[in-house]
Amino acid sequence: MDKNIEVSIHDVHHLVQNKDQPIRLIDIREKEELVTGYIEGAVFAPNSIVKIRPEEFLPEKDTPSVLYCTSGRRSLATAKMLKGMGYINVVSMAGGFNAWIEAGYRFKTDGTMDQEQIKRYSRQILMHEIKEEGQQKLLKARVLIVGAGGLGCPTGLYLASAGVGTIGIVDFDRVGLSNIHRQVLHATADIGRPKTDSAKNAILRINPEVNIVTFEQRFTPDNALDIIKDFDVVIEGSDNFETKFLLNDAAFLSGKPYIFGGAVRFDGQASVFYPKGGGPCLRCMVPEIPPADTSPTSSEVGVLGVVPGLIGLVQAAEALKFILNIGDTLIGRFFVYNCLKADFKTFFVDRNPSCPLCGENPTIKGLSSF
Repeated sequence: MDKNIEVSIHDVHHLVQNKDQPIRLIDIREKEELVTGYIEGAVFAPNSIVKIRPEEFLPEKDTPSVLYCTSGRRSLATAKMLKGMGYINVVSMAGGFNAWIEAGYRFKTDGTMDQEQIKRYSRQILMHEIKEEGQQKLLKARVLIVGAGGLGCPTGLYLASAGVGTIGIVDFDRVGLSNIHRQVLHATADIGRPKTDSAKNAILRINPEVNIVTFEQRFTPDNALDIIKDFDVVIEGSDNFETKFLLNDAAFLSGKPYIFGGAVRFDGQASVFYPKGGGPCLRCMVPEIPPADTSPTSSEVGVLGVVPGLIGLVQAAEALKFILNIGDTLIGRFFVYNCLKADFKTFFVDRNPSCPLCGENPTIKGLSSF
């Protein structure tokens, strides 16, 4: 910290509290940055204007003034510039507003989120594509994850961290030692526990605000539609094609987006199947469930732990983009990753008019075929 031109957040807090020695506190952030809150009593003066017309905000050159921005870097540079222009009592608050809120000092916000939420999600709220309105969408969203394994664990981890309000987890299995190398919500101490319980506890340690709904049962044709009916987005983390096709069909019949994922050996795939949104379904690519002997699972041929980790993050990102309605999702595209070659490819997938599920003359109209 440059002691000649910077003061600590603690010193600024003391100065703000000391009414006998008033200071001029100037927030030089741009308008879109104010969504994370501001220090009560601060004057708003965008840095782009302060640098051109400082006299509008500092009419007297000897007025004790403290500038702050988000991180303290811009305010330091501007304070140095103003010093050179003769503003002798201008300093910068080291660490900026981020350090202020991390220290636990009170601040004001004009939105509906509380201060803990503003702190937790501040790095997301700062982005103009998200802001507080987008964060509110995440807090209200309901996402279902079928399978708390190598794909479902990283997906759940990052959806919870991002602030998705309700996460459903479906899994009938218990944690085994062979799971630990890739299923990052489970620890060695969890061996023998239901995966739904282990995953729930791990997620709540990361973000206790998340509502976790667990289904310690198999995902079957008898319960599929009932389970997914209350969720906005369905994410699949299974290791067998029967579950993938069941989820594809159930999501289509329910009008929900189905975020597909797969990982075996050094290869992974991801896509978003959502005919309601103009894209294909899984059966547009593969009309029928492949024979078991043509589609080996990780329990048969293995998987490098980081591969489902990466694919799970892609699935989480697709869910967040869908909820926020930003960017280009993988609807109509198929993402393929090869770890050994560090190779990423994306293929376009068209909707198949002859698809037995979502085509022009569908033959599948329920889940009875399973």
